[in-house]
Amino acid sequence: MKLNNVALFGALALVSVSGWAQSAGPTDPQIAAIVVTANQVDIDAGKLAESKTGSKDVKAFAQRMVTDHSGVNQAATDLVHKLGVTPEANPTSQSLKQGGDANLASLKTLKGGGFDRAYVDHEVIYHENVLAALDKTLIPGAQNEELKALLVKVRPAFVAHLEHARHLQAELEKSGG
Repeated sequence: MKLNNVALFGALALVSVSGWAQSAGPTDPQIAAIVVTANQVDIDAGKLAESKTGSKDVKAFAQRMVTDHSGVNQAATDLVHKLGVTPEANPTSQSLKQGGDANLASLKTLKGGGFDRAYVDHEVIYHENVLAALDKTLIPGAQNEELKALLVKVRPAFVAHLEHARHLQAELEKSGG
């Protein structure tokens, strides 16, 4: 139950991004901060899962999250340096960081199948919300064409992550793991 609240908190943080759709929207430096923070949250959760899970499938998924999200963060960091943009912290990026920290704290208290289910359940919700934020706010709101192109380029990986997480979730439910 506690983890569901954490997942909801993370989801609300990303949904708050879509609240910008009715206003001027986030600036490119704010979008950069949101992207980097969202990726770092998933990297941190993946690293924890790599060390805690006993499931080879969950471990492989966690390793993929760390690798892919590290790559996106590196590309985003390289781009902001190239453009001379400094990521600007904002309520959404700060909320994502707090939600990520709360998720880690909750996951650290779990073991075995309970950990695996909680981690994968969170990954499903998280990727659903990241995709919604990309589609509704971040991609349409990006003013710089290179930033927009990066967001469009990485979107298919987030779709693949969501599909993988859903498959893993179904397998864990079937096995009772």
